[in-house]
Amino acid sequence: MANHRSSQKRNRQSEKRRLHNKYYAKTMRNALKKIRQTKEKKEAAELLPELSSFLDTLAKKHVIHKNKAANLKSSLTSYVNKLQ
Repeated sequence: MANHRSSQKRNRQSEKRRLHNKYYAKTMRNALKKIRQTKEKKEAAELLPELSSFLDTLAKKHVIHKNKAANLKSSLTSYVNKLQ
C-alpha cells in the first residue's frame, strides 16, 4: 500500500472506478449475448437500437474504446440484417 495521502486517495478512486466499469462491461456483455442468441429478426431489430445507444454511452464514458463500440454496432447490425 502506498504511503502518501494522494496515492492512497488515487487507489480508492481507482478501485471505485474499476468496480463501476466492471458492472457496465458485464451488463454490456449480457446484452450482446441476448441479441446474438436471438433467432427472430423482429425481436433482434427491437433490441438493436437500445444496445447501440448503450454502447455509445459506454464509449463516451471511456468504459470501452469508441472503435470497439463502432465495431460491435457494425457486426450486430449485419447480424440482424442477415436474420430471416
